[in-house]
Amino acid sequence: MDMASHAATLNIALVGNPNCGKTALFNQLTGSHQKVANYAGVTVERKEGLCQTPNGSKLRIVDLPGAYSLDAVSPDEKVTRDVLRGCYPGEREPDVMVCVVDATNLRLHLRFVLELMTLNRPMIIALNMMDNAQKQGLDINVAELERQLGVPVVETVAIKRQGTDVLLNALQTSQWITPEVAPISLDERHQRVRELLGTVLRRQPEKQRLDEQLDAVLLHPFIGLVVLATILFFMFQAVFAWAAPLMDGIVGGVETLGALVTAPFPEDSAIHSLLSDGIFAGLGNVLVFLPQILILFLFILVLEESGYLPRAAYLLDRLMFSAGLTGRAFIPLLSSFACAIPGIMATRSIQDPRDRLTTILVAPLMTCSARLPVYTLLIAAFIPKQTVAGLFNLQGLVLFSLYFFGIASALIVAYIMKFMRRDKSEHALLLELPAYRMPNIRDLIFGLTERGKIFLKRVGGIIFALTVILWVLSSFPSPPADFTGSAIDYSLAGRIGHFLAIIFAPLGFNWQICIALVPGMAAREVAVSALGTVYAMSGSEDAVAEQLGQLISQQWSLPTALSLLTWFVFAPQCISTLAVIKRETNSWKTMTFAAGYLFALAYFASMGVYQLSLYLIS
Repeated sequence: MDMASHAATLNIALVGNPNCGKTALFNQLTGSHQKVANYAGVTVERKEGLCQTPNGSKLRIVDLPGAYSLDAVSPDEKVTRDVLRGCYPGEREPDVMVCVVDATNLRLHLRFVLELMTLNRPMIIALNMMDNAQKQGLDINVAELERQLGVPVVETVAIKRQGTDVLLNALQTSQWITPEVAPISLDERHQRVRELLGTVLRRQPEKQRLDEQLDAVLLHPFIGLVVLATILFFMFQAVFAWAAPLMDGIVGGVETLGALVTAPFPEDSAIHSLLSDGIFAGLGNVLVFLPQILILFLFILVLEESGYLPRAAYLLDRLMFSAGLTGRAFIPLLSSFACAIPGIMATRSIQDPRDRLTTILVAPLMTCSARLPVYTLLIAAFIPKQTVAGLFNLQGLVLFSLYFFGIASALIVAYIMKFMRRDKSEHALLLELPAYRMPNIRDLIFGLTERGKIFLKRVGGIIFALTVILWVLSSFPSPPADFTGSAIDYSLAGRIGHFLAIIFAPLGFNWQICIALVPGMAAREVAVSALGTVYAMSGSEDAVAEQLGQLISQQWSLPTALSLLTWFVFAPQCISTLAVIKRETNSWKTMTFAAGYLFALAYFASMGVYQLSLYLIS
């Protein structure tokens, strides 16, 4: 195959097991020259980018979904299998396969290499994470491995700037080696891997693996669970403790900017009302929670990058198994703490369709970051800012309890679904434990930057639009001269709120809360901006000057606050999440069921909390 004649069209497929560093390698090769979409007809993510070799040739790099075998059982594996075989509609067959292998876990990854060789396509093996292998005292004879497999084998370190140079040099060669291997049984592949490891792998005896020492503690059936609980507890404490100075700075900045922008306009003008009561009262109350959301994401990214998440899944497998799930569901559910949408999409790694459906249905119960603005607003307003036992932040304890409440609710719902399903069979957890590694600072910064952009885009897009719409509904029609109430009572928003207040009266919701719930259907955090707009337009001048948290602490009862917190634990107030459920299951019936049971849980749980709180207080 002449490289010069195919320079513009050579199609390179990156393929490998999950956790082999394949995506990091893709990012290193393509940099910013990449695009992300979905494969035609499915919701599996498709990554493609351009790369230039040292001699100036351009390559098209496709990052295929991680797979363990060509005997596909998950949606991701089916896409990878069909693309590699050249039978996926609308996708070019690869000219060269780059099989990415975790050098610290050859026993598992070489099985897939042997299976890929039976496709009889040109291929290169990229031994990734070679730096970690050396630190663990692993001595891999690369030349001997290349000789025995009969295909080029190169060393890569995807997280380092020059870590892909050898691979790029190999990709610009003019002759490719196509293995001619007949399919063999699984037992024969295992035997072949044992033979390879016996000849190419040596471990330095004086170096005891740090992974083994850490796993002795972190995978201990009791100590491991204590460590996991401590990590999660510290994470929620940090959300309040670390973010406070940054939040105060954002509040001051928004107030200063609002005063400067509205100063040129008369206070009784519509434009002044739109800017002050609508945009700044609404958006300002959402922007303030950006530091807390980023801190939450920082913890999740560190746990993911370090290799700890699969171990947490292993620890929780017995508990989740008893609830009708498997430990493999832990990672999608933990991802749902950030946002239920990627969490639901991550269920594609769950091989059993029944377990996958159950995980999709309970993922919205995880406390996503969009709930955080509502939780922190109400906690700050009604829970005293004090320490417990001289060490713990009381507000952080309450936040941890809300997250725990969501987790417990998800397990209970999954347990009920376990008895509702017809198939009672159980499936054991098969999970790879990657090597521990230090999180890459660049990847952490990149992940936080992307999340910050997404949040700000929502603030500047959907939240801004809904805030303006709510201001219009709250301002028109104008009341007649003899109307004695506040103007918002006469508006369309006020009328809608008073009507809904009848329905939500058993929950203790006033008409202002009911108004906020309507735009909050699009995105949960909009409820906070909506409350800011409603109270800014319905209160006196003194009330408008108050911070929203101080205002509701004076006007709401504690049972109402507890009821609203309970509502947001369950209610599916995110249209995007429901849309993803429909897309992932391809079923309107499943989406409708999810929305129905979540709303029912929210209504009756909130009513129970409100009525019980009233009884206990009285």
